[in-house]
Amino acid sequence: MKKHNFSAGPCILPQSVFKQASQAILDFNNSGLSILEISHRSKDFVSVMDEAQKLVLDLLNLEGKGYKALFLQGGASTQFLMTAYNLLENKAAYLNTGTWSSKAIKEAKLFGDVEEVASSKDENFNYIPKNFNVPADADYFHCTSNNTIFGTQLKEFPTTGGIPLVCDMSSDIFSKKLDFSKFGIIYAGAQKNMGPAGTTLVVIKEEILGKVSRQIPSMMDYKTHIDKESMFNTPPVFAVYTSMLTLKWLKEKGGIEAIQKLNEEKAALIYNEIDRNPLFEGFAAVEDRSIMNATFNLKDEKYKSLFEDLVKAAHINGINGHRSVGGYRASMYNALPKESVEVLVNVMKELETQA
Repeated sequence: MKKHNFSAGPCILPQSVFKQASQAILDFNNSGLSILEISHRSKDFVSVMDEAQKLVLDLLNLEGKGYKALFLQGGASTQFLMTAYNLLENKAAYLNTGTWSSKAIKEAKLFGDVEEVASSKDENFNYIPKNFNVPADADYFHCTSNNTIFGTQLKEFPTTGGIPLVCDMSSDIFSKKLDFSKFGIIYAGAQKNMGPAGTTLVVIKEEILGKVSRQIPSMMDYKTHIDKESMFNTPPVFAVYTSMLTLKWLKEKGGIEAIQKLNEEKAALIYNEIDRNPLFEGFAAVEDRSIMNATFNLKDEKYKSLFEDLVKAAHINGINGHRSVGGYRASMYNALPKESVEVLVNVMKELETQA
């Protein structure tokens, strides 16, 4: 039986995408070849890459605005390094809202001064810092839009006064409407809202590049990948193809505006139950709660075994919280049906009746 998959990543994808991708593994475009064995230089795959890049810019409303979409490798973790390699000349400003922000800061310090403008580490990252200032002499400002582990999400982005805004959107890319033209670089591992693990989306405003004096190794240079249209080295063909299918699915559903409405409905369901049910409490500050990752705990651990038995019986997968937080985490990415959230909410209600 198909499970209700709340895994934080690799995550659920649309069933239609699974079906198309599985068919392509056997026979891609009636070519008699698998998507796993075709040449990345073939006309068939070049058209996939072109369509994937175009869909990204279309969905983000960045077409014709000086941006390039790249499909690279190495996950967001490599982007912690690449953003600093390409942009950090003297000083960078970072907002620290969790594990991934902390890792990005560590990498940036290899290239120059890093000013941590604010941090929520004092409360185990259960909130988003407010009222901080971005220094006027920073080469760029970096933030993480959604914190998968802690269940927090930026609701507003700071005004940077022309300083490039760099954002790790790995866990909420394509989930809600934003003015994406405010950003200099957006990057995201595919494995949350876009595709399987193996490729990383990077969206870059070209004009912010070329400002550092250091020599950048070819593989770490965004200009290299822009010039070669994500084909400087062999791309992760299957991951790009499956991401393209997911982007097509999203566009057919009405794009980001339509999926945001569904995501907000799913989030309201789970948070209403967390707040109503006397057996549970939320981890993240209410005003900073993520619509992608709801983190919550049992108020009394004596109900842990019963709750987890009910979860298992309901065919729910992947709600154990990260070790940094404990408790539970329901990841509700774009492809998760509302019905799955309803099943989890019903289990939480059932626990209340049995407690």
